[in-house]
Amino acid sequence: MPGAVGTCAVFLLLGALYSFGSVAFTVCLIPPLIWIVWLTQPAAPVNCKGRAVLITGCDTGFGHILAKQLDGLGFRVFAGCLSPDGPGAQGLKKECSSQLSILKLDVTLDEDVNKVKEFVEANLPAEGLWGLVNNAGISGWGEVEWNNIQVYQRHADVNLWGSIRMTLSFIPLVRQCKGRFIFISSMSAYIHSPACSTYVITKCGIEAFSDCFRLEMKKFGVKVSVIEPGNYASTTNILKVQTTEEVWNELNDPVKRLYSKEYIQLLIDEVENIMSSKPRNPTDVTNAIMEALISPNPKARYLVVSMAERVIIFMCVHFPTWFSDAFFCSLKVLRKQKALIGSQINN
Repeated sequence: MPGAVGTCAVFLLLGALYSFGSVAFTVCLIPPLIWIVWLTQPAAPVNCKGRAVLITGCDTGFGHILAKQLDGLGFRVFAGCLSPDGPGAQGLKKECSSQLSILKLDVTLDEDVNKVKEFVEANLPAEGLWGLVNNAGISGWGEVEWNNIQVYQRHADVNLWGSIRMTLSFIPLVRQCKGRFIFISSMSAYIHSPACSTYVITKCGIEAFSDCFRLEMKKFGVKVSVIEPGNYASTTNILKVQTTEEVWNELNDPVKRLYSKEYIQLLIDEVENIMSSKPRNPTDVTNAIMEALISPNPKARYLVVSMAERVIIFMCVHFPTWFSDAFFCSLKVLRKQKALIGSQINN
């Protein structure tokens, strides 16, 4: 029905334009209108039976919920868990069917990835490996000079190199059934907030890698999608809160002379505000992942954010840099931090 309505609307519009003598304009509109008709054509979703999906990071959060949902749809689910004996993995065992397998998987370890690949290859259903969902990730906070290179490497090892390691290993299997690759990014790929650099750079990397990979896979009929959630930190508990003393003790002496414990506490208060905010429904994100897996025409990107977050993203992407800089610097916490640094230097 939606397809028929779209087709009729297009022909009525073309007829109206032509009747007014706007031939050139009508001809120019034909390609985008044909595209609209194509989008409105009804198409059956992918049949889940006999197809497998491998998900990383199923101990908690989006991966845990998604594993349950895909199992309920009838997929053969391979759930990668960092702690297969932990409460998250054991919960999946109890609540899901025998079609779900828990696999020990640390995406930073070649040995784990190779063992998972061997198990998947030996236990594939008739239709093969339909999808890989690169969900495993960690997050952190802190200003650049509070961190060391090991912290940046750890975030990249999990969030970026882990996703690439998994992708490289499973390209042949997914390509055989012209399946799907799903990458979990973040709105942080667009909003480069202060004190978030360890996380932000990995999500920018995921976006760039996925863009290149998506274009390369088109010739094989393989679809690549990126999921970009907003702030779900209070729902997934991905962001860990530290005490002022814990942060202070990790700083070197030159940094301690520049920053104060009061400054650190301001940032901790902001993190606690994020973590104590009203939890959002995580199925908004997992439903987007499911659409990317079973839709006949999945989107390249699924932005799952609030209206306020959408406005900030638009500002960061389309407005001049000086404007977004001014916006962030006008925030109360940044103004307080600037004042504290000023008083620290003067003392």
